[in-house]
Amino acid sequence: MQTQIEHGPSFAWLKVALSPGDEIQAEAGAMVTCSTTVEMSTHLNAGRSAGLFRVFFAFIIALFRKFLGGETIFVNRFRAPGGGEVVLAPSLSGHIIQKTLQGGQKLFVQSGSYLASTGTIDTRLKFGGLRTLFGGEGLALLECSGNGNLFINSYGGVLPIPINGSFTVDTGHIVAFEGNLDFKVRSIGGLKSLFFSGEGLVCEFSGTGTVYIQSRNLSSLVSWLSPLLPA
Repeated sequence: MQTQIEHGPSFAWLKVALSPGDEIQAEAGAMVTCSTTVEMSTHLNAGRSAGLFRVFFAFIIALFRKFLGGETIFVNRFRAPGGGEVVLAPSLSGHIIQKTLQGGQKLFVQSGSYLASTGTIDTRLKFGGLRTLFGGEGLALLECSGNGNLFINSYGGVLPIPINGSFTVDTGHIVAFEGNLDFKVRSIGGLKSLFFSGEGLVCEFSGTGTVYIQSRNLSSLVSWLSPLLPA
């Protein structure tokens, strides 16, 4: 399988050349084009370990991922027995990065930033409790692990920040972070700053690892657009 990220960092898409036996899984609605030789199958977005005969359980997981993780209920898997090409694009304008996972590596991805994955990568809901709910990132993160390539998208440009100690970032600018990092959500400043500064809450990371941040904040865009919409 050969992959190429084009048109980044502003309007990136992912071009995938599939050889016989290759397969890539993507969020529903991410396909832009595909060769006539490409076959697509649709599956519940419940993780690869849900099992063929646990349909009800898989459906419940998919619903949780839809309403708590901000993802679609279904995912599509693309393969081409004779070879072919598929192009995938996220819903937001921004960049796409590739992260290779192997062994026991884990990457936590914010809701809505998962685009596609290959190999045996599994994605599970990771409940972060009230700290993620109040942090503006939703009640759940995606815990990605296994062996393969993971493709995640951002709103705007994406920048990896290596951490050795502590690092603070606005919750709306987080795309993903490595599983060996610890984090906590807190306010910056006092109550007046929380409600009137426009900064809201921040996430404070500690340990050694990498945080991937995006240059734009989707919540800020929504706040800017809301007064312009008709009542």
